[in-house]
Amino acid sequence: MTRATDRHEGLGERALLLVAGSAELAVSTAGAVGSVVGSALGVVRGLLFRSDVAELAADAEQDLAARGRLVLDRYGAVPPAHLETLARHALARQAAADDV
Repeated sequence: MTRATDRHEGLGERALLLVAGSAELAVSTAGAVGSVVGSALGVVRGLLFRSDVAELAADAEQDLAARGRLVLDRYGAVPPAHLETLARHALARQAAADDV
């Protein structure tokens, strides 16, 4: 995702994507919490001496937003109401029968 497309997203949507991505990441790594915390501390220690920390942070933000978009696309879409769908099919069949 480029910064041009980021500007088109609202601040609230961006925050929602980051929260959803962070939650999904936390859930997906919940089984190995102890090893994740230990490795995260090692990663943070290693990041302190890097010159491209800002780029890494931007990449991490983009990854979390992409992960959040996938989660919202997967679980956020509401399927059509079953009875509403059946009623529409019944009306279409009745209209077709009336035309014959």
